[in-house]
Amino acid sequence: MVSSKQQLMERSGSKCELCAADSGLEPYGVPASEGRGDADILLCETCRSQLDNPADLDGAHWRCLSDSMWSPVPAVQVMAWRLLKRLSGETWAQDLLDMLYLDEDQLAWAQAGALPAEGDSPVHRDCNGVQLQAGDTVTVIKDLDVKGTSIVAKRGTAVRGISLTDNPEHIEGRVEGQRIVILTKFVKKSG
Repeated sequence: MVSSKQQLMERSGSKCELCAADSGLEPYGVPASEGRGDADILLCETCRSQLDNPADLDGAHWRCLSDSMWSPVPAVQVMAWRLLKRLSGETWAQDLLDMLYLDEDQLAWAQAGALPAEGDSPVHRDCNGVQLQAGDTVTVIKDLDVKGTSIVAKRGTAVRGISLTDNPEHIEGRVEGQRIVILTKFVKKSG
């Protein structure tokens, strides 16, 4: 019997089904796809890495979706929709999302694994993709100069009782008695 990876290689022409790269290819299970037989797609290492770490999405890399969103494979269309939805703050991504049509079943599948849309409460995630809540304690993962002061938030500094902002990439907390804004990519959630 042909392996799942071999079937995906044949279906995709041995290319990443999202960005068309031809190296580092491995099957990737599209989340929230219980009971679907067509839920695997073939992705390169770059695409898999960014999907596994949504806080590190590189919008420039995902411009490739302008081609892959037209794939006849439902799982590829669903992943394209989810990524475009996540990047919809960028004009080009919103334009592509406006063009992408999914039938009712595919749209329900896509929405089942999507991040909250604009207007919903933003989801704040630390450097490892762990969701942050107001009041959490986080640890700074690198030395950070605090703009407008002589304070340096040293690596390993615990920031207790954080506050969330409207921007999912920013949190607020106190360091050396000073209330500062910290980028979520420079913190990790503590115990």
